[in-house]
Amino acid sequence: MCNFVHLNLDNSDTMSEDQKNVYLSALFAGAGAALAVDLALFPLDTLTTRLQSARGFFKTGGFKHVYKGIGPQTIGSAPEAALFFLTYESFKNYVEPRVDSDVLPLVYMTAATAGEIVACLIGAPVEVVKQRRQTSTNIKHTSMRIFMHAVKSEGLIKGLYRGYGSMLTQHIPFSLIQFPVLEYLKKVYRVSFKNDVPLDSWDVANCGAVAAAFAAITTTPLDVAKTRIMLANKKLATDMTIRTVLKQLYYEKGFKGLFAGFTPRVMLATVGSYVFFGTYDLSKNFCNDYLLNRDLSVNW
Repeated sequence: MCNFVHLNLDNSDTMSEDQKNVYLSALFAGAGAALAVDLALFPLDTLTTRLQSARGFFKTGGFKHVYKGIGPQTIGSAPEAALFFLTYESFKNYVEPRVDSDVLPLVYMTAATAGEIVACLIGAPVEVVKQRRQTSTNIKHTSMRIFMHAVKSEGLIKGLYRGYGSMLTQHIPFSLIQFPVLEYLKKVYRVSFKNDVPLDSWDVANCGAVAAAFAAITTTPLDVAKTRIMLANKKLATDMTIRTVLKQLYYEKGFKGLFAGFTPRVMLATVGSYVFFGTYDLSKNFCNDYLLNRDLSVNW
């Protein structure tokens, strides 16, 4: 996934050019990987949303029309992922050479947190429109109508960024778990099975899948709460917080309610991350080798 680029610190012009290429390849690879996952695995995302909806799975569409909401997701996922990895790799490549190896997990966690904060500025409005489209049974409720209704009835910020806080509350813990685990797995895999040579893209995909599965299992209740907040009507949403939603879910349905949509979510995270990180690594290598024409020294 993420390349560790060794920069020549004695030559500021070379360092600047190499850093620029790191940023460009992160943008290109992040956007390409996100599109690959969304187009292939969107039905699992739809099923997860419907299982987590307060209205129930079959009342929100069941197994029908599982690609509803793909429009806003396709438009938003590429820039969202590109911004995340631009932020993540920029922070990591700047800080990593300047700190001891003991604190590297903290570096990855901080970089992932910063990436989520930036990426969710695009992701939150997309998620609101997408999830309302996924759970709507009215054929007249197109993504554009849902977008306009949210803005007109609740305002730009309250309507489209209602779930921004809950989205961060779910995404940040996910990334705090996923990326340190991913970096650790890559290191162990490289040393134990690859004789310390660079990993192939499918190796990175395997590490990403395991890390994502672990993160998805532990953060499912937060994802359920985020979905409930984004789908709630205007009156209910004003009093809803992650804490109150989780308490109510546990009171009404116990642990089953907290882990609604668990199976498709973990499947989506595992398979999606395999595709995502494999495509990300492949796209990044392609970008470095053919588009940027740079011979960067990579150490996995």
